[in-house]
Amino acid sequence: MNPPLIQALAALLFALAIVHTFSTKFFEHLAHTRPRHAGLWHLLGEVEVVFGLWAMVLVVCMFALNGKQATTAYLDSRNYTEPLFVFVIMVIAGTRAVLQCAGALVRWLAQRLPLPRGVALYFLLLAFVPLLGSFITEPAAMTLAALMLRDTLYAQPVSRRLQYATVGVLFVNISIGGTLTPFAAPPVLMVAAPWNWDLAFMASTFGWKAALAVVVNAALVTLLFRKELGPMEQPSESATPAVPWPVVGVHLLFLLAVVLFAHYPPVFMGLFLFFMGYASAYERHQDRLILREALLVAFFLAGLVVLGGQQQWWLQPLLLGMDATTVFYGAMGLTAITDNAALTYLGSLVQGLSDEFKVALVAGAVTGGGLTVIANAPNPAGVAILRSKFEDSTIHPLGLLIAALPPTLVAVLAFRLL
Repeated sequence: MNPPLIQALAALLFALAIVHTFSTKFFEHLAHTRPRHAGLWHLLGEVEVVFGLWAMVLVVCMFALNGKQATTAYLDSRNYTEPLFVFVIMVIAGTRAVLQCAGALVRWLAQRLPLPRGVALYFLLLAFVPLLGSFITEPAAMTLAALMLRDTLYAQPVSRRLQYATVGVLFVNISIGGTLTPFAAPPVLMVAAPWNWDLAFMASTFGWKAALAVVVNAALVTLLFRKELGPMEQPSESATPAVPWPVVGVHLLFLLAVVLFAHYPPVFMGLFLFFMGYASAYERHQDRLILREALLVAFFLAGLVVLGGQQQWWLQPLLLGMDATTVFYGAMGLTAITDNAALTYLGSLVQGLSDEFKVALVAGAVTGGGLTVIANAPNPAGVAILRSKFEDSTIHPLGLLIAALPPTLVAVLAFRLL
């Protein structure tokens, strides 16, 4: 491989962005120890800023080396549908009305489980909500689960081990829990149409295995930390005024419409503008919209799109050099340092792949989706919502990696042995 200068430079910047991702806690520490430039250190410690920051460096280098026309042509060639969709779905799914509906459903199910209330709620937030992501999309499921965990489990003084174990299982379960359908998980969405994977194929090939792994992961972490889950309660009904159910219904219709038109930015962005008008008209039924968190996540994903678009020259040959057995583990490992949707997209461009290779590629990509912040598109959303509950307001990447390894192993066993 003899890549052009800009591609080699992009690979170097991509590597620096990955190193930066694992260094955010260091910058947050600098913000506390060197307050003179605390603002700069806080900025560099924002994990959602990392890839957007290094993508801007790449764009400046492209302007200098290739000129304005080539640079703007490259930027125009990128597909920003996913960052835009994640922004919109986070804001709508994070409203008081949608959370009230989801919370009522989870509490109703919890009452029917032969478990203490706190234990049942915890299990359902890590099992039921991730599987719900197969129908409302993974970013929406991540937003709901993270917000409900933030207001229940993470509102209590819990151990650091439980904090990281929870986020590790959540990220892995969201990544594999969206494979019951062909439209909810970004890595599946990239290949479903070109490879003709329909609902029946997904359910029979991936879905039941993923569902089993999700339940096992949630059950194991619930069993392990059951003694710490007693105080976990949903906020009381009087904590915030209840939203009238007709208003909840309108919010759910907006959510459903955005999910149905997830591949059409002009439509779902138009729906979002209508939603913002509706939310302003009934402001008394709204908490603070999570616009800042959603924008940061969208910035992160857009940066990943720009930087990742220059990595095909080394990623695709690396993938195609593997056989159907090793590609599962190769995709799982590469997902941790790239993005699982990017890997499966590269695979969809290649003609003549065997069915076994295709299944192994996607299975490996979703299995590794919880190992790092960048491994799966919804992960930055979870980090943006939950990080304030962690020490130094940072979810340490190494802590996440270690916590995600056990549930990832369960997913490996489910996809490889069943």
